[in-house]
Amino acid sequence: MDQGQTLTRRRKANPPRDRLGRYERLGERIREALMHFGGEAHRRDVIAQVARDLGHDVRNIPEELEAAAIQSFEEAWRDEARRAAYGFTLRFGEGSHRWGVRMPELAH
Repeated sequence: MDQGQTLTRRRKANPPRDRLGRYERLGERIREALMHFGGEAHRRDVIAQVARDLGHDVRNIPEELEAAAIQSFEEAWRDEARRAAYGFTLRFGEGSHRWGVRMPELAH
């Protein structure tokens, strides 16, 4: 693999911040999707739900949306304050693709 291919791969895995502007509120959208699934789901299903909410065909989800969603969740999960704000969890720990969110307690 030459240097150009390596750079292209890196760009796909970590889209530049300015291109992520079209996916504002991604953390909130991920949280809403997780709540839609009852508090946890495989990240593939969460990304498909977010894509559906944004009007994309779930059979052809843009790579940059997928990468941005993964990056957004992982960054929020690693940052203690953001993790607490969104309530994100990884059921099986670091590297897990089973994303979760702490559901708000219902008043009795």
